[in-house]
Amino acid sequence: MSKNVSEQLLDILQGVGVENVYGVTGDALNFFVKAIEERDGVDWIGMKHEGNASFAAFGHSQTRENLAVCAGTVGPGALHLINGLYNAKKERTPVIAITGQINQKQQGTSFFQEVDLKKVFDDVCDYQAIIETPEQAPMVIQRAIKNAMANNAVCRIELPANVAEMKAENEQFVHPIKKYVSRLVPEESVVIEAANLLNNAKTVGILAGDGCRESRAAVIELSKKLNAPITHSLRASDIFDHDTDNVVGLTGLIGNPSGYNAVMKCDLLLMLGTDFPYIDFLPHETKTIQVDIRQENIGNRTAVSLGVWSDISSFLEILNPKVEQKEDTTFIDKLKKNFENWRQNMKEQASPTRENEPLHPQIFADLVNEHASNDAIFTVETGTSAIWAAHHISFYSQRRLIGSFNHGSMAVGLPSAIGAQMANPKQEIWCLSGDGAFNMAMQDFITAVKYELPIKVLIFNNSELSFVKLEMEQVGLAASLDALHETNVNFAEYAKLCGGDGVRVEHAKDIDAAVLQAKNSKKPFIIDAVVSSGALSLPPHIGIKEAIGFGTSKLKEVGQVISGDKKQWSNLKKELQSYFD
Repeated sequence: MSKNVSEQLLDILQGVGVENVYGVTGDALNFFVKAIEERDGVDWIGMKHEGNASFAAFGHSQTRENLAVCAGTVGPGALHLINGLYNAKKERTPVIAITGQINQKQQGTSFFQEVDLKKVFDDVCDYQAIIETPEQAPMVIQRAIKNAMANNAVCRIELPANVAEMKAENEQFVHPIKKYVSRLVPEESVVIEAANLLNNAKTVGILAGDGCRESRAAVIELSKKLNAPITHSLRASDIFDHDTDNVVGLTGLIGNPSGYNAVMKCDLLLMLGTDFPYIDFLPHETKTIQVDIRQENIGNRTAVSLGVWSDISSFLEILNPKVEQKEDTTFIDKLKKNFENWRQNMKEQASPTRENEPLHPQIFADLVNEHASNDAIFTVETGTSAIWAAHHISFYSQRRLIGSFNHGSMAVGLPSAIGAQMANPKQEIWCLSGDGAFNMAMQDFITAVKYELPIKVLIFNNSELSFVKLEMEQVGLAASLDALHETNVNFAEYAKLCGGDGVRVEHAKDIDAAVLQAKNSKKPFIIDAVVSSGALSLPPHIGIKEAIGFGTSKLKEVGQVISGDKKQWSNLKKELQSYFD
């Protein structure tokens, strides 16, 4: 029996190990979905929203480090995929988006649901396989898959409704596709120059990013020879955890003082595998060496004294034997002591003895850190939940951390947790989310129930977009409380209504039991953590501009209180109670 183009597409996807397709079906995808239904070894994961489908594919691919697939039909369904695909692009995660398209006979006539998808997806996709004939299909499909796998990129396959059911052609062009691995080795003369700069510098700071994922041991070895503190990006938190030798934390808006000072006060900065974007938290007068596998990243954020185009493993393999052992430990000892003091302060902030209500969000994050398994996967939202995760969870052992660290999108946490759990059924998956972000994606908690995924969702429920509030105050605006307010349901009851389980926590004495209940649940579980909106997390360094901004904001808020604004008075009271309790 001859196969159609949809079945041929599925053959090729299964050939590269695709097991799940996340999406919402519809007319142009119906033949493809039918092919999945009749095939062993691959499942259609029906989501409630295509945007969540693309985030789920991201979570799957990111945690399994292989190709993942999402799908949406014709114009509206395809457009919903965009945000999650941008996240995959910015996190350099290989994802294929399959989009239906209207019948070719109707294209160009402004037909019902017609959208020029090639134009829309042009920025997010490295390559778009627009299938025009069955003869062409296997070549362009395989090209899209090869491109996604080779470049850790997003690519799209467009399947017109009329082509989807046509007889497949050119089977002889279908062949096994593998991901080829090679190394980018720098010239030895460049490495010698880097070694000389490092050996002659009095103090060295290392800023390490996700590009160091395969080089953790070599980076630590180098830091010990140089007595160089390691500051890491948020995305690299699960490479250089809080308990790793010479790690002194994060820099940036959600960083800590020792991480900031290690970067800003060294004589020479060594940037390894990071395109750290926050230029206000980088030195611009300091000698800097930047090593990156992507040449366009070198010197992208700050001027460099030496750029090295290489993967980090190859660079360090040549560099480390050429680096001399430094004897002076004054710089790193001071920073390590400051880091330990900061960690102790974080532990005190997270003490369950702080019983002020609404509760302190730090307590929940700290107890999740205590009880989560050593190989747990954490998805975090963009906002204050990322702050509490970065400050209170140590991603040691085999733990992983994923999120929207470069794209900065809300609503990544829940759907990426679904994809991560699908891809890693035996591992513990924790989603740390703000209430605003969860509200955007909450319909697919039903999907987690449908597929019996025991994800654990901790919602920091403060009825507010807290990170946006922090942004407003940083630039000198009084918080717009009506715009920031979130009207929430009882999330624990919502979990039960969907067929999962959950608990609402309003008292400190109940937090530990709630975390253990979530950990041991076989159903999708929500901890509805009723927390204070007044919990503050300031950047590790506040310059004159930021000080003026925060000061101006508070003066404006006090002025509103004096004029009789009861909401603003309530806001200030929460902040004071949270700070002094």
